[in-house]
Amino acid sequence: MRISDRILTALKNGDPIVALETTIVTHGMPYPQNVETAISVEKTVIETGATPATIGILDGVIIIGLSPDEIEALAKKETVLKVSTREIPLAVAQGLSAGTTVSATSFLAEKANIKVFATGGIGGVHREVNETFDISRDLDELAERNIVVVSSGVKSILDVQKTIEYLETKGVLVLGYKTNEFPTFYSRKSGLKIDPVDESVVAKVLRIKNIYGIKGAILVANPIPENYEIPYETMERWINNALLELKKNKITGKGVTPFLLSKIFELSEGKSLEANIALIKNNAYVASLIAKEIASNGLD
Repeated sequence: MRISDRILTALKNGDPIVALETTIVTHGMPYPQNVETAISVEKTVIETGATPATIGILDGVIIIGLSPDEIEALAKKETVLKVSTREIPLAVAQGLSAGTTVSATSFLAEKANIKVFATGGIGGVHREVNETFDISRDLDELAERNIVVVSSGVKSILDVQKTIEYLETKGVLVLGYKTNEFPTFYSRKSGLKIDPVDESVVAKVLRIKNIYGIKGAILVANPIPENYEIPYETMERWINNALLELKKNKITGKGVTPFLLSKIFELSEGKSLEANIALIKNNAYVASLIAKEIASNGLD
C-alpha cells in the first residue's frame, strides 16, 4: 500500500481527511465525465477545508491519495476490476488495476487511519432477494469498520426497507444529516424515519463509540440537493422498466447494478447522471465538515 506524501503529511498533522472511492471512475460513469467528477469532488473537499484521499489500485499497487494523473490513468485502463474487500489481494497479486467499492474503500481507509469516507450511495439488499440472495458486501463491511460514511442513502433500485433492517441487525448506526427521512439516492424521500443530526453530533458519537469500543460504522444519510432531486414515483417507473430488461437479458451478480444504472441513464435522458454528480459532490462537502469537526475537537 502506498500513501501519498500529502496524505502522510495530513495524517501527521492531524488534519481532516476525506476518503473517496474509485468505482465512479472505473465503472460508474462514462469517460470523460468520470475523471471530471472525481477531480471536481476532490476540489469540493479542498475548498471545504479538508484533504481528499481518492483510493484505488493501479497496476497492483494500492494507492491512498491518487494524483490527478493516476486518476486519469485508472480511467483509461482497458482491463480494470471492480473490487470489494475480498478481491483486493487478487488485484494486487496479479498486478491489476481496480476501482474500489464502498466495502474496499472503507477497509483501506481504516487501514490508513482515515476516519471519514464520502460516496454516492452504498450497496444493499437487492429486490427479489428471496430468489437471488443478492446482498452487497458493503453492509457486512460497514459492520466491521470504525469509520463515518456519508452517502445519499441507498440506490432506489434496491430493497430500501430490507437494507435498513439489515444494517440495524449488523449494528451499523444510521443517522440523517439534517433530515429525519432516509434518502434513496436520486430522491430525498423513502417514508423511512431516522434520527437527524449535524456534523458536531456525528463527531461526538464517533468519540463515544471509540471510548466504549463499539464496533461498526456510522452511516450518515445525506439527501440529494433539492434542485437535482428526481421524484420517487418517476424513479420507480424507470426502475421497474429497467428490471424487466434485466430479467430479459438474464444479468446477475456484479453486472446487475451497472446494467440498471445504465438503463436508468437512458430512460432519464441523462438526468440521472447529472443528479449522481450533484449528490456525490454534496456528500463530499458534508463529509469534509464532519472530518473538520473531528480534527478540530480531537474527538477521535
